[in-house]
Amino acid sequence: DGELSGLKHPEGESHVIQEALKKCRPRLPVSEVFIPIGNSRTILRYQIDESLKKPHYFLNDSGVKESFVRVEDKSIQASREMQEIIKRQQRKKDIRFHYGEAENLLMKYLDTHGHITLKQFIQLTGLKKFYASRKLIVLVLADVLRISPHEKGDIYSLAFKSK
Repeated sequence: DGELSGLKHPEGESHVIQEALKKCRPRLPVSEVFIPIGNSRTILRYQIDESLKKPHYFLNDSGVKESFVRVEDKSIQASREMQEIIKRQQRKKDIRFHYGEAENLLMKYLDTHGHITLKQFIQLTGLKKFYASRKLIVLVLADVLRISPHEKGDIYSLAFKSK
């Protein structure tokens, strides 16, 4: 109904959240505020500033690193390609790439279809997954392609539209 119900026992909820945040690497700078709203209810507000040390990983119960990206109102598990792009974007280096047959096939495909997935790129070019992935990552870093994270796999499209 749009009303904030608040928590009766915010300390317990705060503890659970703080324990989860301890599993995040590198650590996130977080500030927590308890806001009383009446009727013995409290709202917890968390301020998490944008980090310069991206990507961040969450160690799940099995000790496996998981990373997520925010897309609109959803948190989606980041693909290996997305994690690599985030990591390499921090370096602010110029990107060079060779425009060969695979890139030519990709541009023709995107001109017709508008977007492509890693799996489709592999089928289109016959490249092994590792090499196809690396080519897409480099093209995103070079601002030729745009990556859109999606629950069922990343979608790549041209970063610019030709007139």
